Amino acid sequence: MQRPFTDRPILAPLTPLALVVAALAFTMALTPSLIPRTGVLQGAVAGITFALAYGITAGLISLWLWLGLPDLRNRKLVWVPRALALAIVIYGLFHATAWQNAVHKAVEMPPVESARPFIIAGVALAVVLVMLLIGRLFRRAAVFVANRLAILLPLRVALTLGFILAAWAFWAIGNGVLLHNALSAMDATYKRLDHLIPTGDVAPTDPLKSGSAASLVDWQGLGAQGRARTMAAPDAATIAQITGRPAKEPLRVYVGLNNAETESARADLALQELIRIGAFDRKLLVIATPTGTGWIDPASVSPLEFLWDGDVASVSVQYSYLPSWLSLIVEPEYGHETARVVFARIYDYWQHLPKETRPRLYLHGLSLGSLNSDISLEFYNVLGDPPQGAFWVGPPFASRSWPQFTAARNPSSPAWSPIFRDGSLVRFTTQKDTTAVASAPWGPMRIIYLQYPSDAIVFFEPDSFYREPDWMKDPRGPDVSPELHWVPVVTFVQLLTDMMTATLTNAGHGHVYAASHYLEGWVALTDPPGWDQAGLDRLNAWFTEQGL
Repeated sequence: MQRPFTDRPILAPLTPLALVVAALAFTMALTPSLIPRTGVLQGAVAGITFALAYGITAGLISLWLWLGLPDLRNRKLVWVPRALALAIVIYGLFHATAWQNAVHKAVEMPPVESARPFIIAGVALAVVLVMLLIGRLFRRAAVFVANRLAILLPLRVALTLGFILAAWAFWAIGNGVLLHNALSAMDATYKRLDHLIPTGDVAPTDPLKSGSAASLVDWQGLGAQGRARTMAAPDAATIAQITGRPAKEPLRVYVGLNNAETESARADLALQELIRIGAFDRKLLVIATPTGTGWIDPASVSPLEFLWDGDVASVSVQYSYLPSWLSLIVEPEYGHETARVVFARIYDYWQHLPKETRPRLYLHGLSLGSLNSDISLEFYNVLGDPPQGAFWVGPPFASRSWPQFTAARNPSSPAWSPIFRDGSLVRFTTQKDTTAVASAPWGPMRIIYLQYPSDAIVFFEPDSFYREPDWMKDPRGPDVSPELHWVPVVTFVQLLTDMMTATLTNAGHGHVYAASHYLEGWVALTDPPGWDQAGLDRLNAWFTEQGL
């Protein structure tokens, strides 16, 4: 049987025009982004970008020819675009180190090694070869199917269906088999890590701590992050030493995934544990929603415990084992439901307490914890008796309220440091404290967002595939390189990579939030009494000694 469609050999030369476009994408991928990268990661990103640009361009050329439009290729001058592509790649490799150092300078990190271009070239070549092989296998599969369908269908219909069926098969294999198994393996790994109890890590004897003999929460079920949170610093003695005033032992309730079977049961357990230890008799109560792994940043709530002489209770309920970015993709509904039911249980109990004696109620979350904490707060349900505020840090781009506040900002304010209306409800801050920037005093409820301009988890935009994000326009954030430029497709891949590596910076940049900036946020949110600048400086010095 004669086949109506023929395919190019696996090792056929690359399409010249597509090769030039891919080389441009490769070089642009090496230009500055938000987060510093290793040479290996730079090579991987550049290789992926090269392959994507090549595939898109080659596909458009094939579509042009399939529509019967003129073939504009000049086969005698085919060496010209190939030479041009090679020159573009060499140019990019030559400047890669300087471009990466521009990112390092912006986030206050030391320069990179000079041998980086060789690392980038080697890694990128391997990535490109693998992705080109997959692309050509896909094309072969599509042509194979099209040739069989052409017996019964018109040629163009057969070819279209061939590509659709091949795409479905590749997606089913990649997403249904490979990705599923990879995620299962990662989930099992993180679950084992969560269960791991290091030698010498014993349950607390203090009956006010979760996991103690008097606690309603089992020590083993707390998981690694819960045990770390329960035993976190500071204690009352440390607080008193820094403040020079008497201090109480901070109350920290934590409920792990293995402490109860369902979200509702874990929320009930958290409420009962709060009641048991007298948390509702403290001045402040914080519902601190953890990140995907169940982690509570040691730098996040501890400043508040200092500011209020330990007279603070906090509660956290775990909903996942996975890192935030992966949990957001794989199981976002788990975090949503847990946060909602935890807030509902605690708010309902708190609301029925006498207003003059109950604690001030705050919500808090970092990263995915911020997103889920936001979702838990249904504004219309609490307008009659709202909590006193929320402190949301590093809110992911997919958050519910953050994009709305940012989009509705005053036109004179940049996207990375918005001013929302008169500032009576919502205020934004960065490395520079802007919590006082408002034209009206605070209302009955305060919401503060802490975000760094270089945090890709906050500022990643799916639309960057084809549109320049607002935060890239002048004026730029202080830790965003002026050499970062928007390029279709390329910037999307860069920011996607930055989002997954946003915790590789020093504290104070990317997605690593410094205790000093948490401190400024809590001061603005809660107005702690008895503090002057000298006291705040002593407190910041302690956090610096702790590496926070």
